[in-house]
Amino acid sequence: MVFVSVKNCNVLPLTLGVCSCGKRYINGNGNGNGNGIGIVTMEGQRRTSPKTRRKSSYGTSRRSILKKSFSQEQVNFTAPLSDDPLVAVIGGGISGLICALFLENRGVRSTVFDTGIHGLGGRLGTRLVDPQPLKFDHAAQFFTVQDSRFADIVNAWMEKGLVREWQGTVGELHNGGGFVPFLPSPPRYVATNGMRFLADSLLSQTRLVNVVRPCWISKLEPFNGMWHLSENARPRGEFDAIVIAHNGKCANRLLMTSGLPLIAKQMKRLELSSIWALLAAFEEPLPFPGSTEVPFEGAFRWSSLLDLLSTAAYGKQNKVPQENIPAATAAKVKAGILEGVEAALGLSKGSLPKPFYTRLQLWGAALPTNTPGVPCIFDPFGRAGICGDWLLGSNIEAAVLSGIALANHIADYFQSTGTDSGEFAVGLNHGFQPLEGHDIGQFPGLGSEEKMNEGQAYELAK
Repeated sequence: MVFVSVKNCNVLPLTLGVCSCGKRYINGNGNGNGNGIGIVTMEGQRRTSPKTRRKSSYGTSRRSILKKSFSQEQVNFTAPLSDDPLVAVIGGGISGLICALFLENRGVRSTVFDTGIHGLGGRLGTRLVDPQPLKFDHAAQFFTVQDSRFADIVNAWMEKGLVREWQGTVGELHNGGGFVPFLPSPPRYVATNGMRFLADSLLSQTRLVNVVRPCWISKLEPFNGMWHLSENARPRGEFDAIVIAHNGKCANRLLMTSGLPLIAKQMKRLELSSIWALLAAFEEPLPFPGSTEVPFEGAFRWSSLLDLLSTAAYGKQNKVPQENIPAATAAKVKAGILEGVEAALGLSKGSLPKPFYTRLQLWGAALPTNTPGVPCIFDPFGRAGICGDWLLGSNIEAAVLSGIALANHIADYFQSTGTDSGEFAVGLNHGFQPLEGHDIGQFPGLGSEEKMNEGQAYELAK
């Protein structure tokens, strides 16, 4: 693999990666000018104005949502738990799935509610386009492993053939052809059949986990010591505890009048970026000038399927409602991203072949920009918790560790008898700090020799 950052580009500064196993990765260099694009390819496949206060798509201003969230009365369950407690996990991304899986490991039943039409996974998204077929991992393309607990899980996935290690050279490609390799990094992995299929397989052999999808939980109501969930007035069951495993404006709206002001307050403090994804397939291999001395291992010359991701800064500059993208904005973003590909490859303007297939998607709540730095949040009086990558960082490993932490914490809470419930409060008052890391995802350990040398020079200058 080659992971490269294209600098001093006149159109869109990019980061480009090439993998000998068949994937490439490009993302923005985070220089703050909003012009960054990410690319992943599959080998060998054919085919506001500041003066105007804007209201949310739900007709409620953010200030109104905050006021309602903070003024609501705290739920305080005093009735004993059921003999066989049941947990609702709202959100079927990797963190929610892992939480349900580890609840089962502790003997606790759960139901996972997810809005996914095609499958589970959230940002572990894979899109299949028939009849070619074309396969795009259009959110998370790979992940790194550092924590020993996550390493054990990934090793089990490898034994089942769900993931494989992603080998290759990683580095930055500067505009004009200069290549700077990255220093050795933690192992990197990809899903063998697509990220979504990894997510779908996690609960395939569980006995205590029920999955309901597509389902959009719209209301939480505490009544008689239980949480009553509903989807547009349709009852979806009664639960002893709830897990919020998603975020963004939908989670904020759900928590707005739920009776969980401390949980709602922490969720409101989360800041999220927006990222554009353009899926593109080309009839012929993309042209590539052979003058650059970069170890592409020949793979890039044979690819015609691209997954392009913008930086968060570019997403912010072109932010629109995710549910209703204006045609003019879609055309502008698509053209801008393809121009970025030209620049990344060193091609003249207008020389990039026209793709025979494109699809544009906006991830409106793509990545967190701040974090409380705790593995999970739990309100023992309301019997409600939060898990997600944003609690510890901005990657798959952080999401998994958060799901594990909350599952074990809830199981411990259920099994505690005669213990003061308040002792199980976690993360309800933690302050948030800016989250440092790459503009479209954190990959621990990835750093170029050039950046390291700059850092060393700075230390010497001090």
